[in-house]
Amino acid sequence: MSSVNKVILIGNVGADPEVRYLDRGVAIANFNLATTERGYIMQNGTQVPDVTEWHSIVLWRNLAEWAQQYLKKSMKVYVEGKLKTRTWEKDGQIRRKTEVIAENVQILYRPEIYRNQNSAANSQPVEDQNDEAQVVQEPEEGRKGGFFNDIF
Repeated sequence: MSSVNKVILIGNVGADPEVRYLDRGVAIANFNLATTERGYIMQNGTQVPDVTEWHSIVLWRNLAEWAQQYLKKSMKVYVEGKLKTRTWEKDGQIRRKTEVIAENVQILYRPEIYRNQNSAANSQPVEDQNDEAQVVQEPEEGRKGGFFNDIF
């Protein structure tokens, strides 16, 4: 039986993506994504606070260049990819970092569009700005659209 390495996250971009280029001009982007599990109040009155988890996201090639242009801090995004753990040695200690290698990114919410619309004196819908989700996928031979592509 084969195995599955699939990650699906919906969260907020923590900071603008950092993009760098490798020797052969291959772009790589990194950013952190925050996902928050909402708190609640238990039946006995104990309050459980919100819990935020931070995820390291890695984008390659065209997806990295797209992220540099379009992804900004505080945007809500959908990220689909796979987990990869890197291991290296520094100062005699072995270090590990688990990252999400993104294969699909969709912008779900861009706060700057809504702030600009609400701050205008005569708030009219802005028709020239597209506030629908933007879909960018890393090309892959024989790949079919995922379940969530039709939902968001």
